[in-house]
Amino acid sequence: MKVFLLLFLLAPVFQSCLNTQDGHAEKKETHEKHEVFYTCPMHPQVRENKSGKCPICHMNLVKVEIDQGQAISTKAQKKMWQCEKFPDVTSEVKEVCPLDGTPMVPMTNRPGEVIGEVRIREAQKKHFKPAYFTVTPMKMSKVVRLLGTALPSEKKESNIPARVPGRVEKVYVESTGSHIKEGAPVIDLYSPELITGGEEYLLARKNDQKRPNAAFKDLLKQSEERLRLWGIKKWQMEKWYKSGKVPRSITLYSPTTGVVQKLNAVVGKYFKEGENFFELSELSSLWVEMDVYEHDSALVELGQSVDLEFTALPGKRISGNIDFISPVLNPKSRTLKVRTTVGNPDGELRPGMVADAALKVEFDGTPLVVPRSAIIDTGKRKVVWTKVDEKTFQARKVLTGHESQGYVEVVEGLKEGDEVVIEANFLLDAQAQLFGGYEDFERSSTHQH
Repeated sequence: MKVFLLLFLLAPVFQSCLNTQDGHAEKKETHEKHEVFYTCPMHPQVRENKSGKCPICHMNLVKVEIDQGQAISTKAQKKMWQCEKFPDVTSEVKEVCPLDGTPMVPMTNRPGEVIGEVRIREAQKKHFKPAYFTVTPMKMSKVVRLLGTALPSEKKESNIPARVPGRVEKVYVESTGSHIKEGAPVIDLYSPELITGGEEYLLARKNDQKRPNAAFKDLLKQSEERLRLWGIKKWQMEKWYKSGKVPRSITLYSPTTGVVQKLNAVVGKYFKEGENFFELSELSSLWVEMDVYEHDSALVELGQSVDLEFTALPGKRISGNIDFISPVLNPKSRTLKVRTTVGNPDGELRPGMVADAALKVEFDGTPLVVPRSAIIDTGKRKVVWTKVDEKTFQARKVLTGHESQGYVEVVEGLKEGDEVVIEANFLLDAQAQLFGGYEDFERSSTHQH
């Protein structure tokens, strides 16, 4: 009975001691959880115990409060080692590569690996308002914008050559750039050989008229064929026969239609057989040559449709198909030449005209995509922040592919259904940088805040 009474009297004292100890423990835990320091927004490595100026850039230091239990933290990955020439061979300790005996090197982060983790504390949740996108497959297409220039088609280039030696007596074509129609007169030529051929024709025809037989008919046929091959028209031969003589200067006519690209015929100039009086380009169809930048060069294929809008023909759209892709990239402009052929029956298009071209590319399959805003490109790697729960977010390295209409193909690093941060991800990135960045996880793991 006495013992029970003694315990009853001392109970309040014990309870008071326990409360005091709990209060000290709670106070100690609260103290340990709370940390305040001042840092520079431009130089997060600067950390001071009081406000002031940054010793590097002299900006005002910013106050940072951290709860240790719910603070923003950066999670380190365990350091791994790999063979330099055989990256698939890895180890948790640094040793020599078992395949070639060379020292192992630090293992680089691969797509999909967590390279940082941030946990949002309660005090920050009201200011942190992220938006999310669920990683999903999507059919992708892309419109590649190009600048093109109209050029004469080399397939339509032609010449007016000298089919018989002679001296130019007159030129009917005014200058380079003149348009010549088929059958139009181009030059008057003095050619002894041509004159002789014409006189042989007249003689053969007269003999055939007087004494028709097989021999004279063969001679007449041969002389007509020779004159035709030299560019003489049938009606010219008839005119010579009626007049009974061959003119000293014989007019030659164009066998084709085109624009004069080079005018070689000059009065008094002697031409040998095979030399060109004129070099022409036919403009019934034109080439449009376009430059594709290097990063889009792999998307272009023969047969792809391209829409053209010429500055000189507003409101008119012309379609063509890619019929030539240069095998060589221009090393100076880093562009690839591609070409399409378009019809020009009305002659509206002229060489030198500029065209805006749109090449639509349809990608195969339905790859996983994320919005462009979800990706933080540091230059060395591309990072996406994914949601773990309402407070925890992880940074993952990703390997990206094509970009289309604001979406980017994710080749490696994410799986379908992952939730990625598309707004406020730069805040998470800044917080991770503030606590050691992405590059030195080992150091940040030993200095948690």
